[in-house]
Amino acid sequence: EKWGESALKLAPKRWTTHAVLIDAYAGLGDHEAVGQALDRMKKLRPGLPAVRARAAAVYRDRGWREDAAAQISDAAAAAGTPAERAAYLEQAGRLAFERGDREGALRYFREALRTDPDERAAQAGEGRALAALGRTTEALNAYRAALAKRPCPQYALELGELYQSLGLGQAARVQFDLLRERVRGAEEAGADEELVMGRFEADHGDAGAAVERLEAEWQRQPGIAVADALGWALYRTGDHEEALRFAEIATDGEHGGVRSAPHLFHLGMIERALEQYGPARRHLREALMINPYFSPLRAPEARRVLAELGEPSVEDPPG
Repeated sequence: EKWGESALKLAPKRWTTHAVLIDAYAGLGDHEAVGQALDRMKKLRPGLPAVRARAAAVYRDRGWREDAAAQISDAAAAAGTPAERAAYLEQAGRLAFERGDREGALRYFREALRTDPDERAAQAGEGRALAALGRTTEALNAYRAALAKRPCPQYALELGELYQSLGLGQAARVQFDLLRERVRGAEEAGADEELVMGRFEADHGDAGAAVERLEAEWQRQPGIAVADALGWALYRTGDHEEALRFAEIATDGEHGGVRSAPHLFHLGMIERALEQYGPARRHLREALMINPYFSPLRAPEARRVLAELGEPSVEDPPG
């Protein structure tokens, strides 16, 4: 943030300075400052595709899904190079998938790959959408192709969880071992992989280590994604009261706005552990309404837990 604000003083009319500030403020959870930086950026270069794409990301975080989709569609249409257009199409695919539109997401990801075959995020997205459509062989191939060209820890985590959902435990363990190697390599190169490693450890490794990692990340970057991951890690260690505090930050509209299926799933599971059955039902249902396919592992778990909870009883407090 300090570097961005110093750059702003030196070059207040350079739009890229405001883009850096948006990222910094988002990481700090300062959504008012994010909005101000976005407004200044849009005034400087209102029609620039990169500015539209950044606006789409901010609108998505605020929960303005239709506005986000319109901005990223305009950015893709006005992109100057195939690589730029493919990146915006991939972003559009992620937005479509988040709202449960599997077919739309797949179209965007495939159009991104046709535009630029080296767009590996779109190839991983294709795997995500195909898995949600039940086309698992194609999904596995898409993930493997993405990882062969770009050894991204997030892709390895997604592929490992897809293998796990299919009952292929050994294949999942191979991917998780590769994930650890890739994180080490990425961190040696200066990348920040604390969030993905925290998520991985919480679900597939050492939940206590995940809490330590994510608490440090929360001190450094107290954003929505970190709050969600830290809350879930705390839940996995059995610290349900503290887990609820962070899960509520991650799903509180005042702190962001987006209604995320994974975040609401985490909140619902924590509430269930605390015997808050009414809110747990509501949030698990909402997660599945937003995106019934949000995870090959966790979406079936959400349905299973909802069935176990059954219908509300007359004793359930409203919530």
